[in-house]
Amino acid sequence: MTTKKQVDPIKSFIAGGTAGAIEGVVTYPFEFAKTRLQLVDKSSKASRNPLVLIFNTAKKQGIGALYVGCPAFVVGNTVKASIRFLGFDSIKALLADKNGKLSGPRGVIAGLGAGLLESVIAVTPFEAIKTGLIDDRQTAKPKYQNGLISGTVKLCRDIGFKGVYAGVVPVSLRQAANQAVRLGSYNAIKTMIQQASGTKPNEPLSSLATFSVGAFAGTITVYTTMPIDTVKTRMQALGAEKRYSSTLNCFVKIFRDEGLLTFWKGATPRLGRLFFSGGIVFTIYEKMLVIMG
Repeated sequence: MTTKKQVDPIKSFIAGGTAGAIEGVVTYPFEFAKTRLQLVDKSSKASRNPLVLIFNTAKKQGIGALYVGCPAFVVGNTVKASIRFLGFDSIKALLADKNGKLSGPRGVIAGLGAGLLESVIAVTPFEAIKTGLIDDRQTAKPKYQNGLISGTVKLCRDIGFKGVYAGVVPVSLRQAANQAVRLGSYNAIKTMIQQASGTKPNEPLSSLATFSVGAFAGTITVYTTMPIDTVKTRMQALGAEKRYSSTLNCFVKIFRDEGLLTFWKGATPRLGRLFFSGGIVFTIYEKMLVIMG
């Protein structure tokens, strides 16, 4: 009888956290540009080109300005990735057949569960802090730029628990959709490659193959989940409670006042981040598991 080989939960947690921390630091300028583009007013004459935005910000405010909100993002990304892979591997182990294989639909369900878990525990609070700090920096008189820790603490004190968990609904929707698509497509493509090459289900792919599959999964994720991401950012902006009464109201107002294409504003820098993010995260995660035996 064939038995399922399961990933050690502790190793999965450590590998995921390591991958999330490294990916967060490397790709943060793309995240910064995406958030700024999603927050820019429709009447603004500023360039919508993410590379121009990154260049102008670095030129006028210094390289450090591109990393506003980065510590909160990296800590959140570390916890998020740890929980994501722990949750995904745990749910995957429950849904896999006796040979350790996971069908496409079950892979999506496992990703969905992992996304919901990470959204409540890690993503919502840390994304709210990151978005608030970036939004504050583009005001005439920033309130939270003096001191990395003190500025973050002051922001959290001002917005309170309710503000830190603002946008929990769109965040949960985004993360559930993100990981259902991302982990589901990654698992499906990886399984296809393993079957074609005669590799066992739990055997890792080469680094190049892992990076390529992860990057492709990230690309798919961007365009399918971008509208939810845009609503999430708007709901977490400073003063959002005065503009939107609910997640649905935010969807309706953006569509009515700014048009359908607004939902994909910031897609290019998000594509840049998730393309590399997918490649980096899955490659480091798989390699960490190999290193830890």
